[in-house]
Amino acid sequence: MQKHKEFLDRKRIRIINLVTMMMGFSQAILAYVMSTYFKKASGTENVGPFYFISYAILLILLLNLHKLVRIMGKINVFILSVFFNIIFIALLANIVPSYLGMFILMLYVISSGLEWVAMDAVLESYSTDGESGRIRGKHLMILNIGFLLGPFISTRLLEQFSFQGVFIFLLFFNSLMFIYTLIKLRGSNEKFEKEIRVRDVIRKVMKRKDLFHIYYISFALEFFYALMVIYTPIYLLDRGLDWNQIGLIFTAMLIPFVIVQYPAGVLADRKWGEKKMLAAAVFFMGIFTLLAFFIHSKSVLIWSLVLFGTRIGAALIEVLRDSYFYRLIDGEDVDLINFFRTSMPIAFILGSVLSFLLLLFFPVKAVFILVAAVSLSALVPALSLKDNRPRK
Repeated sequence: MQKHKEFLDRKRIRIINLVTMMMGFSQAILAYVMSTYFKKASGTENVGPFYFISYAILLILLLNLHKLVRIMGKINVFILSVFFNIIFIALLANIVPSYLGMFILMLYVISSGLEWVAMDAVLESYSTDGESGRIRGKHLMILNIGFLLGPFISTRLLEQFSFQGVFIFLLFFNSLMFIYTLIKLRGSNEKFEKEIRVRDVIRKVMKRKDLFHIYYISFALEFFYALMVIYTPIYLLDRGLDWNQIGLIFTAMLIPFVIVQYPAGVLADRKWGEKKMLAAAVFFMGIFTLLAFFIHSKSVLIWSLVLFGTRIGAALIEVLRDSYFYRLIDGEDVDLINFFRTSMPIAFILGSVLSFLLLLFFPVKAVFILVAAVSLSALVPALSLKDNRPRK
């Protein structure tokens, strides 16, 4: 692990955690119904191309985001992203699902991705390596408390008020978050001083094997999120479940994100480090995803249990991935943070292409086998990580 400067500010971290919980709730409102919007507007279940275009643009922006942070500062980039989200949501609330609506929703996907990465960089500015697991664990736990309620509310809004009700609710909530951020996070607008090219960032990552290995694990997790979020609701609707049932299933499956992440962060800091738990979590996520392929039931309980199992693995990977990565870098490494978060758009891009080709020949449930294979491939880099010594 490299030595670097650290600055711990618990007050700022508490504010950031609250803002992040609001972000989680806001984005969860759309996350699990977005693919249905694309399906309704386009008339096809093969919605991968819309995600491909969105995340290809996001990837280009993330690779160059440190240049914008250098000019504007981290918080201003975050606030600008939220502001654009509000504009896009307001437009979506006033039009029916259509090609124009799909274009605006794609812009929302892009600005939301920038929003997450900018806030991630802000949090790292006020964290320390010795508490990386606990800080990231608590941060993700609080984020997912917000995320937990999203599918339950959005599916009910969709059932009763269609997409317009979802967007109006989202507009109101994002406006509150925007005002709160402006008031509470003034004075923390750090800027990135280094000038660095994209190829220099890639070269820096390739020289450090642990960075490359944790990046691949992050890619596998984001690939899981990408295709499971897109195709699970479509598949369950095809199986004959309604939105109320799907809302219950998704709420139940997200519970692990609230109950396991902080304890896992504590264990990573004080007892085991991240390596062993990461390998076990990757295996767990992959096996339960594979199991989903063989489920033919329409039972809410059975689907809740299977998807709950996949999310235990995903929740553990999420916190341990972040804890391990942020021990390697500090708040000044905005270029590395931005690059690390490109795992999300790359996963969505590759997932969109592969799922598009897969669904030309196979039914939707074949996606579960694809996701399981990519998930289990992360076992090799997980076992190749340099083990961390737990912090007292």
